Amino acid sequence: MSHEAFEPETPHLDFEGTTPYEDYVRADVLTHLQHTLSDDPGEMVFLVTTQVMELWFTVIVHEWETAANALRGDDIPTAIDALKRSVRELEALNASWKPLGQLTPAQFNAYRGALGEGSGFQSAMYRRMEFLLGDKSASMLVPHRGAPRVHAELEKALHEPSLYDEVLRLLARRGHAVPDEVLRRDVSRRYEPSPRVEEVWTAVYAGDERDEVARLGEALTDVAELVWRWRNDHLVATRRAMGAKAGTGGSAGVAWLEKRARNNVFPELWTARSYV
Repeated sequence: MSHEAFEPETPHLDFEGTTPYEDYVRADVLTHLQHTLSDDPGEMVFLVTTQVMELWFTVIVHEWETAANALRGDDIPTAIDALKRSVRELEALNASWKPLGQLTPAQFNAYRGALGEGSGFQSAMYRRMEFLLGDKSASMLVPHRGAPRVHAELEKALHEPSLYDEVLRLLARRGHAVPDEVLRRDVSRRYEPSPRVEEVWTAVYAGDERDEVARLGEALTDVAELVWRWRNDHLVATRRAMGAKAGTGGSAGVAWLEKRARNNVFPELWTARSYV
C-alpha cells in the first residue's frame, strides 16, 4: 500500500484586485462604518448591534414586499415562502437585543450622550417595516424631510397597500365577505380592526386547516407574534437601561414603547381564535 504524502488542494489565493468575496459582500465597507463618539468601549457593541438591526430591517422589508407582490398575483405559495423566511429573519433580529438587553443604567449612560437627538424611531427602514404591517402615520415622514430619497421612498410606502391590505384583497377575490369599506379604505392611514374581517378569519379557521388561506393565516400569525416579541424585548431592554426617563430624540421612552407593545398587528387573526 502506498504511503505517499497527500498534498491537500489549496484555494485560489492570488487575485488581481480585491477578492471576489469582497466584491460581493463589501465587507471592507461594512467593517469601516463604525465611528464611535465616546471613549466608552461599550459604545462599539451598541453601534454595531444597531447597524445589524438595520440590515435585518432591510431583509425583512424585502421579504414582505415579495409576499405582497405575490399576493397581488394570487400566488399564495410564494407569499408563504417569503413570510416563512421572514420568520427566521425576525428571530435573528430579535436576538440582536441579547447584547443590549442587560445594560445597566451606568453602562448606558456612559455613551448615551453620544446619541444626541438620535433615536430608533427615526429609522427609515424600520418605518417601512411598520408601514408594511399596516401601522401607518403620515407624521412619521416628517423626520426624513432633509433626506429626499429616503422621504420619497417612505412616502411611496405610505400610499401603497400594506401587506395585510393585500391579504384582505386576496380573501375578497377568493369569495370571502371582506367589507367594501375595508377594501376601499385610505391605505395611507393606520389599519383599524373590523368585526366583519374577524368573521372572515373565524370562518377560515373553522374550515380545513390544510387550505392554503388557512396556512397563509398561520404564516402571518407567526410574523405577528415575533413583531410583538420584538416590541416587548425593546421595552424590557429600555426599561432596564434607563427606567422611565424620557427617551432620546424627545420620545416618551418606556411609556411610548409600552403603548406600542399593546398593539397587535393583523389584529383579527388573534381575536378570531376566540370564536373557532
